[in-house]
Amino acid sequence: MRLAALLLVLPLAAAAQQSAPVVRVEYSNPGGTPTHWTLVLRANGQGNFRAEPAKPAPGLKTIEVPTIDRGVQISPDFAGRVFRVATSDRVLGNKCESHLRVAFQGWKTIQYQGPEGKGSCTFNYSRDRQIQEMGESLVAVAATLIEGARLELLRQHDPLGLDRETSFMVEGAADGRLQQIGAIRNILESLEQDPAVMEMVRKRIRILLARAER
Repeated sequence: MRLAALLLVLPLAAAAQQSAPVVRVEYSNPGGTPTHWTLVLRANGQGNFRAEPAKPAPGLKTIEVPTIDRGVQISPDFAGRVFRVATSDRVLGNKCESHLRVAFQGWKTIQYQGPEGKGSCTFNYSRDRQIQEMGESLVAVAATLIEGARLELLRQHDPLGLDRETSFMVEGAADGRLQQIGAIRNILESLEQDPAVMEMVRKRIRILLARAER
C-alpha cells in the first residue's frame, strides 16, 4: 500500500517541479570576462549558474576561471524582487530595450515561465528603472559567483593572488559591483578557516562574511 502511494506521489512531485515558476537570465558581452553566462532561478532563491570563459589572448599567461556550472542559493528576498520584475508587463511583453544611444553594457535577456504566463525581453539599457536596476544587480550577482570560482582557483594555483583579489572584493561589495555575497559563503568560510591563508586575506574575508549576513 505504501509503495503504491509513493508511486502516485512521485509523478505529482515531478509535475509540480516542472510547473514551478522559473526565471532564466542570460548575459552576453564579447568583450567581457566571461563572455557569456546564464542564471536560472526558482522563487525560493535556488538555481544554477553557468559561465563560459573568454578565449585567452595569444601569448597572455594568466590564470583564467574555467567553465563554471554549479548550483546556487541566493536570498529569497532578492529572488522575490527578480520574480516581480520578470512578471511585469514590460518583460512579458518584450518591451525592455530603450533603443537609446548609450554605452554598451552587455545584452541581458530575462525569461519567465510560470502561472502568469511566459515571455522574455532582451536589453542593453532599459528606460524602465526597475528593469535597468535589476539587470545591473543580476550582473553584480554573477560577478560574485565568478569571484567565488576565482578564489578557489587562486587558492590552488596562486595563494599570493588572494591578497589583491580579496581587496577588490571588499571594495566591490561596498560599492555594489558585487552583490549576494552569501551565495559564496561556503567558499569564504573555507578560506577563513584555513591557517595557510594569509591573515590579511582572512581578515578581508571576515569583512565579506559579515556583509553576507545583511
